[in-house]
Amino acid sequence: MSGLLLRLAGPLQSWGERSAFTPVRETASFPTRSALVGMFAAAEGIARGDTAGLKKYAQVRLTVRVDRPGTLLEDYHTVGGGFPKERTAATSGGSNKDAAVITRRQYLADAVFVVAVTAPDDLAEQIAAALRRPYWAPYLGRRSCAPDEPLLLRRHVDDPETELLTGVPLTSSEPRDGEGETIAVQFLRERPLPESGPSSAADVIEVNDVPVSFAPHGRAHASRRLYRTVEPVSRALTGPQKTLLTRLIDYAHAEEQA
Repeated sequence: MSGLLLRLAGPLQSWGERSAFTPVRETASFPTRSALVGMFAAAEGIARGDTAGLKKYAQVRLTVRVDRPGTLLEDYHTVGGGFPKERTAATSGGSNKDAAVITRRQYLADAVFVVAVTAPDDLAEQIAAALRRPYWAPYLGRRSCAPDEPLLLRRHVDDPETELLTGVPLTSSEPRDGEGETIAVQFLRERPLPESGPSSAADVIEVNDVPVSFAPHGRAHASRRLYRTVEPVSRALTGPQKTLLTRLIDYAHAEEQA
């Protein structure tokens, strides 16, 4: 098992937890497994209706480091207003609504997450290669949410979860020269830490975001358990925030120069 590292950052992100269309399209406070698996599948060119193609991603383990949780933003959104009936939003019965559809859509503004993707070596290599040259462009939950660069921080890491604690530059509002050698950072893990490990106490949450099918008229998800922890990360990873982009690019390019 090895893996890769992703940095999910951009002006807006939105990680929907519900597949049904509702008047308020909510966002989770962290990247969902459904969205990340969808990103990998899209990069590899796997069509939405290809349920069998998703099965290999069951081998993937995701660990999320919450560098910056972002600010919740809600957008007033309309579809189909001011058009003749035949050009308004479609109904499930095959007709049209003959009016504007009004929704409110939630986003995370200025959020930053770093994700350790752990998988069998061959699958990790496939995902990394696809993200470098994606068949369909990646986005942060919705097509309107383009990711900042660098998205793919490292293509191959022997232990990506440990690298989150010791190597990846940290986006933090805390000063580098603050008190203490470490900073408390939130993590979301798919398996619990050993009881003897640092900050092993965790909040256990259930989320319904394991993709079973992305078919447009047959989306289905299963549940999983997440372990939310607060763990010490070296303050040295913060560095001067004005040099963050340079340090991220250097970190990403160091792999190619090795």
